[in-house]
Amino acid sequence: MNAPMPTTHDDLRDLHDLPSYPKERDDYINPARALLTGPPISPLRFAGGSTGWLVTGYHEAREVLRDARFSAERWRGDDAMRPVPESVRRDRSSGAGSFLAMDAPAHGHYRGQLTRYFTVRRMRELEARIEDIVADQLDALEAAGKPADLVRHFALPIPSLVICEMLGVPYEERELFQSVAARLLRQDRTDAEFVAAKTELDTFLRTLVEAKRKDPKDDLISLLTAVDELDDEEIGGIAGLLLIAGHETTTNMLSLGTFALLRDPEQLERLRADESLLPQAVEELLRYLSIVNAFPVRIALEDVVVGGVTVTAGQSVAVSVPAANRDPALVDDPDTLDVGRPRSSHLAFGYGIHQCLGQHLARIELVAGYRGLLRRFPGLRLAVPPEEVRMRSDMVIYGAHELPVTW
Repeated sequence: MNAPMPTTHDDLRDLHDLPSYPKERDDYINPARALLTGPPISPLRFAGGSTGWLVTGYHEAREVLRDARFSAERWRGDDAMRPVPESVRRDRSSGAGSFLAMDAPAHGHYRGQLTRYFTVRRMRELEARIEDIVADQLDALEAAGKPADLVRHFALPIPSLVICEMLGVPYEERELFQSVAARLLRQDRTDAEFVAAKTELDTFLRTLVEAKRKDPKDDLISLLTAVDELDDEEIGGIAGLLLIAGHETTTNMLSLGTFALLRDPEQLERLRADESLLPQAVEELLRYLSIVNAFPVRIALEDVVVGGVTVTAGQSVAVSVPAANRDPALVDDPDTLDVGRPRSSHLAFGYGIHQCLGQHLARIELVAGYRGLLRRFPGLRLAVPPEEVRMRSDMVIYGAHELPVTW
């Protein structure tokens, strides 16, 4: 990462043995050291074999994410951790309604249909129901007996139940969409596996949308069927994006955040002693853990200078959120977990027009989840040594596959 900094595309093509994005984290939680010791923008070999740029600096990351000269359309470039599926390149699309990988104005068209359902006020109306769900899963965790897997009995069901109820997806179908999400988010998934998983999810959601159109209920998918500008395929694509994003990210923040706190008794005791710190602690854990690995990726639509480096039109730029959130330009002593740290302008939810739509919901779920664990299980601790916890180094969204705990 510390090779002499090229300034043009021609220089970049002449470099040999460029580094790939590191998939393993240091000490289970921290970004790989190579991400934290190099310059804010440096050359990178992408998963598809192309050469582009890695952004690890906080200010440079914000610059890329807010600049309309960088495209979010995946088919235009390459991904840092795995090749872009051939079907996405062929169709020049990540799928109808999949606005996360769209640029303006298409992105705004779809996101605009959803914004009013994810406001702070609307999310606060869900707090009581989320508290009930957390209480039920605390009961389930306790009923599972010691030791218990916190992911299976607590971290995964909470956001899954919440997003199912919001969308109108039957919770009894959770094994289908959780399995699909796991396959889609694997770093080593093949094109055939991608197509099969996506087809399975699309078929399930298209059938559900058709049923909602015939017999609408009080849920988001039903509300979207009343929007004249959206057809069933687009509604299914939107629902699929919200369904996967709505449970995968919060699940892994709940489990990885608990893992981090159990390994830092001083910070854990601060929270036990003063629950008023929980909102700050959630923001700090979001910054400190940054579970989204080498994502997002943007593709330059024209030559753009970032951090003194010329990114040439057509080149891919991977923004390392874990590294950017550990930049001293964001906070002092960034490698220290401080649950009392004032809220920072971290990038855990992204930045610019693609900033996470469900961030207010995630914050409520995380505060409720951590608070519930602290109250119910004052003796909560790991049931195995940290080295025996199977981490999600094989997935695009980081976390723990299982987290055995006791109390």
